[in-house]
Amino acid sequence: MYKSVEQTANDIGMPEHQILQYIYAGRIKAVHDGENFLINSAQFETYHQQLERIKEEIEIWKNTPIPEDVDIKDED
Repeated sequence: MYKSVEQTANDIGMPEHQILQYIYAGRIKAVHDGENFLINSAQFETYHQQLERIKEEIEIWKNTPIPEDVDIKDED
């Protein structure tokens, strides 16, 4: 499915000008129809999967209690 730059920016949460910069740099593949760039949204499935995995890992990290250090000694 092809989407416009505006739709793609909304889907992945980036500003439109950044999407255009990535297209010109070759980081995002797009087709130019004479007036607009059309972007195949399938190329972002891996991006979305990695983003969700990172969010899950951050939540696990935030919810993991800090273990007590066995080497701490109270020396007065």
